[in-house]
Amino acid sequence: MKLVMTLAVRDEEDILKENIDFHLSQGVDFVIATDNCSVDSTKDILRKYENEGKLFYIYEGNDNYNKRKWVTGMARMAVSDFGADWVINNDADEFWWPRENTLKKIFDSLPSKINVVEARRHNFVHVHTEDDSIPFYETMIFRDVISLNHLGKPLPPKRAHVGDRNVIIDQGNHSVAGIGQQNIAGGEIEIFHFPIRSHKQILNKIIKMGAAYSRNTELPKEVGIARRNRYSEYMKSGNIDSFYQDQIYDEARLSSELHAGKIVEDTRLKDYLTDLELIRK
Repeated sequence: MKLVMTLAVRDEEDILKENIDFHLSQGVDFVIATDNCSVDSTKDILRKYENEGKLFYIYEGNDNYNKRKWVTGMARMAVSDFGADWVINNDADEFWWPRENTLKKIFDSLPSKINVVEARRHNFVHVHTEDDSIPFYETMIFRDVISLNHLGKPLPPKRAHVGDRNVIIDQGNHSVAGIGQQNIAGGEIEIFHFPIRSHKQILNKIIKMGAAYSRNTELPKEVGIARRNRYSEYMKSGNIDSFYQDQIYDEARLSSELHAGKIVEDTRLKDYLTDLELIRK
């Protein structure tokens, strides 16, 4: 069984290596990555894995965030060019965590009738630090008990799927089409989500994603509406200070929300990545 992961990335140098290393260690056989106009070291990180034979690199120069088209193309390529039996369409800030065994073993053990795996997502909160050299997973060890999206609604799950040359992936990788009748398995995998890791990172994302959405003439205006609105607010004020302050967790807020049961401590990824780093030294 061959497990292939796709990634659509832009300026993800603070988390990309950890993401790829984690999933390769979990049995992902190969990665297909689309780099959309990155200006940080994202390209260099991806090229390193390509040189090692673990990744296929695609540069996408269209700055319109047409992610549905890019991910659908990669998901189909996973089958036609790399023989994927299963495909995980992932983002750099998401880690697919198996509740038992490894990702490879979970997908390999699924009944033959199953062609979609649904994974619930958990948001990890941003614990502010002045030291940008500290890896995100060292401080982001608390997660929401109830994770919400940008609109304040329950955070939707993501879905992996069997390899299929006709597959269609939606804009946020939340749903799959084109593979016939779907038989979905759930509960075996959860996703750890790290959306806000620093002021620099989220400011860059708001500006570039918002501008890209505004240039897109193919997607309906309601797609990405929260990101469009946040970009509009930034254009009016020239900063994201109010939004960013709402995201920061200091000691007092951590203590309060832990006591109230709104967040819980979860060091599973921190422990795993720390051990993985030690093994490779």
